[in-house]
Order: sequence, then C-alpha cells, then structure tokens
Amino acid sequence: MEGERGASQGGDDGGRRRKKSIRCRQPDERTSTAAPEAPPVVPMEEEPAPAMGDEDEPIGPKKSELRSRLGWAVIRVIYDALPEFQIRRLEGMGFGPFLRLEDLTPDVALIQALKERWDPECHAFLFPWGHMVPTLEDVVRITGLRVDGQAVTGTTYRSYQESVERLLDLDVRGERSSLVGRMALQASMGVANACHRTGEGQAEYLARLTEDARAVLAEEEGEAAVRNLRRFLILVIGKLILGTRGDPVGCRCLPLLEDLSSVGNYAWGAALLAHLFDSLGTSSRETGVAGFFPLLQVWVYYRLPSLSRGVARRRGAVPLLQRWRFCRDERSLRRQVTLIWDSLDTIPFGHVQWTPYVGENDATQPWVERGRPYFGRDIWLHCLNTVVPLHHRLVARTLGLHQAVVEFPTRQRVWERPGRSFRGIQQVTDWTVQVREQLDD
Repeated sequence: MEGERGASQGGDDGGRRRKKSIRCRQPDERTSTAAPEAPPVVPMEEEPAPAMGDEDEPIGPKKSELRSRLGWAVIRVIYDALPEFQIRRLEGMGFGPFLRLEDLTPDVALIQALKERWDPECHAFLFPWGHMVPTLEDVVRITGLRVDGQAVTGTTYRSYQESVERLLDLDVRGERSSLVGRMALQASMGVANACHRTGEGQAEYLARLTEDARAVLAEEEGEAAVRNLRRFLILVIGKLILGTRGDPVGCRCLPLLEDLSSVGNYAWGAALLAHLFDSLGTSSRETGVAGFFPLLQVWVYYRLPSLSRGVARRRGAVPLLQRWRFCRDERSLRRQVTLIWDSLDTIPFGHVQWTPYVGENDATQPWVERGRPYFGRDIWLHCLNTVVPLHHRLVARTLGLHQAVVEFPTRQRVWERPGRSFRGIQQVTDWTVQVREQLDD
C-alpha cells in the first residue's frame, strides 16, 4: 500500500496535489439547457504526437494493459450446450436476458480514461459539468440483471475448500483461497481446450466447443445436473458479474448457490455495480478494471454520445447492450486515452444526455418494471464483504435539478482508497450482522 502510494506521488512537482478549475457554460448562458435531439459529434482531433522524452507527454497505458478476462465466448457455448430443462432453470433465476448478450469488444482506452475520472470519496465520476454515476436503472436496462430482491450478502470464510469440494467437486487454488482454477472449471463442463485450431473459422470454433460441452453435461435431471448448474453459475458470476483481474474464478458467492431454488431471489445487478465501483476505486496505477466493464462502455455510449466511441447496430434490441458495438480506433492506445481525456474536458454542457431512456418501450423489458422502485434512490450496494454507497442525488440533473460545474484534481492527483466500504475477510464474518444498518436501509 505504502509503496503504491509513494509511486503514485512521484513526478516533477514532488507529488504535490495540483488542481485546475474547469469552467463550462452554465445553463443560464445557453438558450436551452436540454441536450439537443441529435447532439452533434465532437470529433477528437488528433494533434501531432509529442516527441519522445517530452516532459509534458501524458502517461497513458501500454498496449498490453487491461486485457479482457471475461471469457464471454466460452460461457455462451456452455449455455448453448445445456439441456432445455437447465435453460428453463436459468430463465427462472432471471439470468436469461444476460446470458443471451453477445460479446462486446472492450474499449480499453475508454475504460482507462474513465478510471482516471473516478472520485473514490463519493463513488462517482467527476467531470467538468459535475458528477455522473452509473445507476441501478443503467444496470437493469443495459444488462437485464435484476436489481430488486435480496441483497447479495451472507457469510464470508477464510477457506472455501470444503464448499468447493462438496458443491463443485473441484479444488481451490490454495488452502485459504476463494479462487478456483478457470481451466479446471471449464474442463469440468467439457471445454478443456478453448484455443482456436489452425484455419478454424469462428463459427466452426464455437460449434466444436458447443459439441464438446454437450458431450459432458448431464442430459437428465439429477445430482450430476445440479452440480453442472452450480459450476456454470459460478463461472458466470465469477468471470462476468463479479469478475476478477486474474485468470482464476472467485467463489465467495458459492454458499448462496447451495440452494438453487433461492438463487433467483438475489439482486445480482446491484452486486455487479458494487463490485465495479470497488474496482474503480483502486489505484490509478492499476490499469485493469475487474467486473463487468461493458456496462461502463454502453453507459458512455448513451450518456456521452459526442465521444463517438460506439456504433448502434440493432435497433430495438433489449437488453440495451445488444444495440451497440465498439467503433474500432486504429490509433495507439496511449494516444486514444489522451484524446478522450481532452474531449472529456471540453464536451459542452448541452451535449450530455442526462435522461437517455426517455421513449423506451418498457413493455418489452419486464426486468425494468420490477426494478423501478429502486431507481432514483440513494442506496447501499451489497456484494458480500463489499458494501458501497450509490449517491444518486449527486447527479442532480437526472432528478431535474441544477448541477453546477466543479473543480477537480488533474490526472496527477494523489490516490486515496475510499473509506466508506467494508472489505475485511480475514475472519469468518456474517455480513448480515456486520452491516445490518446498510441492509435495513
């Protein structure tokens, strides 16, 4: 921790905190405060790249940083290989819309640029025009995961060895670990080798993996089918919803999967947001973002269309992530991040889409109607030992209120771990007791 803090404070000015005032046009300085119906695209004009060794050259991520660890294709082929009765179970749990989502190419530059704008004290992005934050409405509309129901909470343990062996018939990575090897988990469901073969097209590749999985998965109900479903759920939750930066799969939520009839009662969408907020609050020197970062991409496509980072591809599809694809940018990753930073500093106030879902046909999205009582609320988000606040009222414009411009630290700001979160897992802890006040709220 200290070494990381010291490294982040290095620089020409000895680590002093530098601020700059960024003033955008106020609503009363414009003829209209509402965003135009079709906001004009503000291109990110490329300037000549600075010479190597320039002291003022912005430090961006390297080309190898922030690789996608989602494993979307593998999860999809296993889902397609499951027998019909397992598909019906997953639909009943509320995972159907989420599992039918298609892969979204990660916009590495956008995610890294957003991470630099994250304010760990209030758990929100800080822009010149004020705070913005993904909300539970964004989660449910973009992913289709439920945000209503029971909080994803329970007891965390020092060791998950017994639970993993009993419920999954697998081994953990260490005696006091909560991680399961991804390859072993995939192999238990028939996908032992997920690599492309020479000359193999994408369709042939997916068909081969699907057949491999179908040959291993139990075709009839019984103990083997229950174990297969738990393995699949831990892969979905541990690699997509609550994904880690590394290759192994987290299994802290495994005790919640012991009774499969209750899995659908949990607010997995709210847990996704809590996990993502906690990941964004890590040091800015850590360029990786754990969790379901496609949510952030599509959130930006709707809220900040002037960045032109996404392209609409499927009109009317739901959940809303289905409608978008990444607009590929051939410039270097370092250059992209720098240009996005500059664009975020200069986007006109009127080009921000504060209410992008007006006019949506909610009749085709029943998961939205179920989550509506939770929209627009300041609320605690729970994900076992991670409990973070969602300060919805910071985003005053979404509530029809005035939102002023702000002063915020530059990219060289000193990193501080947010204090209003609960992370301790050194001991066996029942979080329903430890955070009862937040649960009641």
